[in-house]
Amino acid sequence: MRLTADICQRAIRARDARFDGLFFVGITTTGIYCRPVCPSRFAVPTRRRFFDSAAAAEHAGYRPCLRCRPELAPGRAVLDAVPRLARAAAQRIAAGALNGHSIAELARDLGVSERHVRRALEREIGVSPVALALTHRLLLAKRLLADTDLPVTRIAFASGFQSLRRFNSAFRERYRLSPSDLRPRRRATRAETDLVRLTLAYRAPFAWEPLVAFLGRSALPGVEATDGDCYRRTVRLQGCSGVIAVTNGAERSHLNVDVSPTLLPALMPLLARLRHLFDLDAEPTVIDAHLIEGGLGACVSRHRGLRAPGAIDGFDVVLSTLLVEGGQWEAAPGDAARRVIAAFGEEVETGFPELTRVAPTPLSIAAAGPARIAACGVPARRAAALVAIARAMTDGALHLEPGSDVAAARQGLIAIDGVGERSATQIVMRALYWPDAFTASDPALRRAAGMSNPRELHLRAEQWRPWRAYAALHIQLAPAPADPSPRGLPLQHE
Repeated sequence: MRLTADICQRAIRARDARFDGLFFVGITTTGIYCRPVCPSRFAVPTRRRFFDSAAAAEHAGYRPCLRCRPELAPGRAVLDAVPRLARAAAQRIAAGALNGHSIAELARDLGVSERHVRRALEREIGVSPVALALTHRLLLAKRLLADTDLPVTRIAFASGFQSLRRFNSAFRERYRLSPSDLRPRRRATRAETDLVRLTLAYRAPFAWEPLVAFLGRSALPGVEATDGDCYRRTVRLQGCSGVIAVTNGAERSHLNVDVSPTLLPALMPLLARLRHLFDLDAEPTVIDAHLIEGGLGACVSRHRGLRAPGAIDGFDVVLSTLLVEGGQWEAAPGDAARRVIAAFGEEVETGFPELTRVAPTPLSIAAAGPARIAACGVPARRAAALVAIARAMTDGALHLEPGSDVAAARQGLIAIDGVGERSATQIVMRALYWPDAFTASDPALRRAAGMSNPRELHLRAEQWRPWRAYAALHIQLAPAPADPSPRGLPLQHE
């Protein structure tokens, strides 16, 4: 839905946080653009201009407000009304696809021409790919300047700039400021080995505890761990290795993310992947209202703001789904997963005794072969499926990253012997960040829903689209119905 100027004016008057990140307002008299929740007094309505994105506001000549800080606004949901190509291109640019790479390379990865990528982005977002990439770099740099005491040179490269000269020039051209103008008063000196703390905004409410519990149950031993309401894991990205630790902020408006300094060169793609992992671009009030209307009121009331878990890396989800979650095992599945990760995951020093390895890559698993995976205690059929997926990803036949073709990825997974519909759907939901993933044939889901057959559940689930993944999570978290018939469901309107 396109927001009209009238809707935007009303949202500003109400300081409605639900519109934060959905639009930005430029003030013609100051040349500054703000979030709709900015605490500053807004100019009169006739001096306001509205923009769908920060990139569009900057393209029109506005610079970001130093008080409400547009770079901290939560992002847009995956199902916004933009075509798939423009969405995929925008997601990859936000993750740093043009940092040191060309538009031609991005277009080749997306399977289209460079001209088509330019045209799609300019039509749907209103800016060129280069301008969009520059906006993301500047906003990340602005955040690092304000929130950390990292040296300016290090911030320049962590933000995706290829030179300090270009970094300084971009600030002068876009913001009419120098980077040092954005630094607050000097903080205490930080050791080079200290974790760097950043924040990631979200729209409340946020059911953080169920999300952390899910991530704990599906955690790869030695790679991921949960401690109370804290999630930690190792990361290897763009040749950089380190650790992250994530907790929910006391204000319940953002997550606190502590990042190893060694990961700073890959910070832009890392932050984009963390937004996917924790589903931070969801609009929970919209999703909850839709599911309540679809008869899930009792479930939603227990876990308002429930998020669908995503992924840092698509192959991590494959490992978790096939090695940790489900299947018939002679020993505990965690033992086999631990042996696989110890054998094929690279060792890394983190300072946390429970985190000792980065997850194995598709290349390392493909090279190992089914026999060596099975020797770790993984059932032979499942070991063969894991290697087949790794080889398909290595060969480029299977793509498991946001923006990829959902139907093609799901069918490609199901076609591999040993990967059922439930596993394929779980992988697609998390790796491709797809909110409508749903498997009516899953016996556990049918039992939780109190449905007698897949067709019945499939028909019922139609009213939950396009957020069936959230519906499935709510149903699985609901208490078991006393009556197995549809009348016994805890899914009816209250």
